[in-house]
Amino acid sequence: MRVVLADPSRTMRLFVTRLLEGGGHAVTACRNGAEALAALRADSDISALITSAELDGNMSGLELSWETRVLAGRDRPIYVILMSSSIDKSKLGEALDSGADDFISKPPVPDELYARLRAAERLGVMQRELVRLASVDPLTGLSNRRAFFERAEEACARRAPLIAIMFDIDHFKRVNDLYGHDVGDRAIASVARVAAAQVPLTGRIGGEEFAMLIEGCGLAEGMARAEALRHAIAALRIGSARGPLELTCSFGVSEHKAAERLDDLLKRADVALYAAKSGGRNRVIAADATELEPRTSLVHANRLHAMAG
Repeated sequence: MRVVLADPSRTMRLFVTRLLEGGGHAVTACRNGAEALAALRADSDISALITSAELDGNMSGLELSWETRVLAGRDRPIYVILMSSSIDKSKLGEALDSGADDFISKPPVPDELYARLRAAERLGVMQRELVRLASVDPLTGLSNRRAFFERAEEACARRAPLIAIMFDIDHFKRVNDLYGHDVGDRAIASVARVAAAQVPLTGRIGGEEFAMLIEGCGLAEGMARAEALRHAIAALRIGSARGPLELTCSFGVSEHKAAERLDDLLKRADVALYAAKSGGRNRVIAADATELEPRTSLVHANRLHAMAG
């Protein structure tokens, strides 16, 4: 585990650092809260803070605990242990209210310190697993709808060239009706595997429908990438009791415009996907601003609202 240690005493820093390194932990030792907070911000792999309640400078150990809790987020658990030479119930309550996860005496007892860090590791593993379960579609391993939209908003905010691709499996109800839902699930998983290999930022939006974003890419390249994916999916052969199942997909592609919202970018790709389905399926269609007639936009508004919800 990577640990930040904050204590004003050089002697205490050396003592605790040796304990931690003896337990196999990597330590960044700091004299005050400002140094510790800077170290936490600079290294996202740090997952624990051990701080004295008494620190030099303008930040106390309790304030550092609070700032660390603000810095930590859903995707980055940071376990905070507050050290103090005067443990009493009022101090313990104040420490926990300030964002600390644990409270130990100073100087720490080696076995107690190691046990608390093992508890920190267990909690970190559990939190990361819960985040994964909340973000990943269990059938395909892709980002689920909520996680895809979170990542897509971040990509949109970077304001780099951006392409959105919406696609789904053609005649998927027929696949389920003729081959069974188990084969249908394998079909969705196979398509997802091929798509994710070509475009990492891919999500399963619902059922047999997928969305992807490609950064640093113009419309012509986006169309070519979608066309390559269409061919790769058409080459799939999925075994079943009725013989090999072949699949096709339809694609809609849109290019991000200046100051355009993510919803509008995806809406235009969705309109293009609808045109691909209406035009015979198994094809790639680029979004065109002239297609966004009010009636057509309303056809897809409810579906996209549900996707973003």
